[in-house]
Amino acid sequence: MRKYRYLPFGYKLMLSYCVFIVIPVLVIGYIANSIYVKSIREQMESSANGTLSQINDNVSYKIEDLIRVSDFFYYDQALAGALRNFEMGWVGYEATTNLVLPKITAYKEASSIKLWLSVYIHNPDFPEIYRNYRGTDPLKHLENPYDLYHITRIENRDWYRDFPEELYGQTIVWKQVEDDAAFGRISLLRRLVNVQVADKVGEIGFIRQSVYLSDLFETVNYSKIGNEATIYIKDASNRVMRVSGNSIYQVGDTWNEQDFAGHLIIDKVIPKLNWSITAVIPNTIFENKVNEVRWLTFLICFVFTVVYFVSGALMSNYFSRKVNKIVSVLDSFQEGNFHKRINFKGNDEFSQISRALNEMGQNIGELIHKVYVADLDKKEAELDMLQAQINPHFLYNTLSSINRLAKFGELEKLQQMVMDLAKFYRLSLNEGRILLPIGEELEQARAYINIQKIKYEERMGVTFDIDPRIMEFTTIKLIIQPFIENVLEHAWCADRIHIRIVGTLEEDHILFKVIDDGVGISAELLQQMNDPEEGTSVGYGIRNVNQRIKLYYGSAYGVSLYSRLGIGTTVSIKIPLAKAAPLAG
Repeated sequence: MRKYRYLPFGYKLMLSYCVFIVIPVLVIGYIANSIYVKSIREQMESSANGTLSQINDNVSYKIEDLIRVSDFFYYDQALAGALRNFEMGWVGYEATTNLVLPKITAYKEASSIKLWLSVYIHNPDFPEIYRNYRGTDPLKHLENPYDLYHITRIENRDWYRDFPEELYGQTIVWKQVEDDAAFGRISLLRRLVNVQVADKVGEIGFIRQSVYLSDLFETVNYSKIGNEATIYIKDASNRVMRVSGNSIYQVGDTWNEQDFAGHLIIDKVIPKLNWSITAVIPNTIFENKVNEVRWLTFLICFVFTVVYFVSGALMSNYFSRKVNKIVSVLDSFQEGNFHKRINFKGNDEFSQISRALNEMGQNIGELIHKVYVADLDKKEAELDMLQAQINPHFLYNTLSSINRLAKFGELEKLQQMVMDLAKFYRLSLNEGRILLPIGEELEQARAYINIQKIKYEERMGVTFDIDPRIMEFTTIKLIIQPFIENVLEHAWCADRIHIRIVGTLEEDHILFKVIDDGVGISAELLQQMNDPEEGTSVGYGIRNVNQRIKLYYGSAYGVSLYSRLGIGTTVSIKIPLAKAAPLAG
């Protein structure tokens, strides 16, 4: 008989196995490499964007502080009346020394930034009070808090004549005028008006607040983003006003995005000032990481390819038939069919597997219902346990403060602290209920803040920015206060702290943010707090709130942190839109 040469079935199976494995390995390797490279860039963009946002917030805070000082002058009608209706003689002298000058001094000194204040008055009878700086920078003369001039000194200046028409409470211009550019300053320009007259005829004076650009942009530092990054401060016409880092531009040059091809560019508009902060990051920062990922992906794909070839040659003939039967049973189990059975002859490992699978199929159907019910009970018990973990340290400290207030006879503060403590625990207990309206959750946070403000007084500042639309929804209790407590325990920078609590209504969820301007958290500690190890106290409060939210609402919701050393920390709390059930009629 003629013998035909053929390739055994085992080798055919091995070759087909290797072909269908190698191709997915290469595809997966390519996709994984692309995803990881994209992840590196997105992570860098997210980090740089967050840092630039923090810098922008700090600059905006200083700008708003200067606007607040100008508001003191703008809305003080007593001061406006004294400037408009000055009378010669003793009456005018008394009004000037007892009202005008003290108020101007107080308003000027209310600024946290060193500034030079110039007030130009229309009333020719009001005396000028100024100093001759002889061409030097007025901001260098700290002993002179302000200057008072007649409006005739500037009425022919272009920047004054071109000043826009007055919209009450809104017309403010930031501009470099006179010698501002020479001394590195910028001025806030604003009218003083008579509220009875709406147009320019009602102008009774003009104020100019000049500050150093270096003071205004003190927190702008390229090293916070990366050693190779550059941060530009640009005006509305893209003229470079300030640079941090190595730059191809000088102050005064026109910024052009086309000069930065191959760079990552992040731009933030500075509110009120109509300027922008732009970070330019070269792609070379992450190109080295991308190359490392490419080589690592290639090596892994090569190793897996070799392993699959070898394992396919050794195991395909032996396992092909029996494994297919086992897989068919497992597929049935995976689809929920636990009645299928398999039997192998002999007394080897496959026989043991077949018996184990048959017993497992019989037992799983019986156990699945019990496990499901037990998991529900366990979830409810875990939620009750986490809900009950209210920090007794806060109660101890508050009682100690009450004792100290009673000892020193500060009865008004004592009464207020006791009332706030009672309100806090009344809302915490909530008659044993887990859910409460968002308004009560915020009220509980305010009660806690009131207690702490008695202790820290003016060193602690808190602002609320809450969208009123979220008040119709509910939340599990105690998700905001633990983070305020965490700020007061760990985030102090020097002897002051400011906390901002934000609540916004997003498209399909509610987002709370607790933002502080404290010392910030290092990247290593932030990682431990976001993913704390069991048995450690790091991130305990975060884990408590996060677990309670996920247990009740699901894994799509919870807590996330973002922080930078020296800038501050932002805690984001995401919960679903859930309205309170209507009361039975």
